Amino acid sequence: MKRSYVRLTTPLVRENGRLRAASWDEALTRAAHGFRTALEKHGPRTVGLFSCSKATNETNFMAQKFARLVIGTNNIDSCNRT
Repeated sequence: MKRSYVRLTTPLVRENGRLRAASWDEALTRAAHGFRTALEKHGPRTVGLFSCSKATNETNFMAQKFARLVIGTNNIDSCNRT
């Protein structure tokens, strides 16, 4: 079976059960609101972050700083064991 992939060029948001195109500002605002709601309802330990072992050290460092300082969780893994 041949598959044809189309790359998304604009963010999509779910509204009334359907996806629709949105601006980057709207999509990022919704994502931030989702994080904020989860953190307020369940606390920072409810969030985990995965980084990539193939990313640069600098990228993994920034990911762990984001997780610890912005989200407030130590739940971060970069799968460096492989």
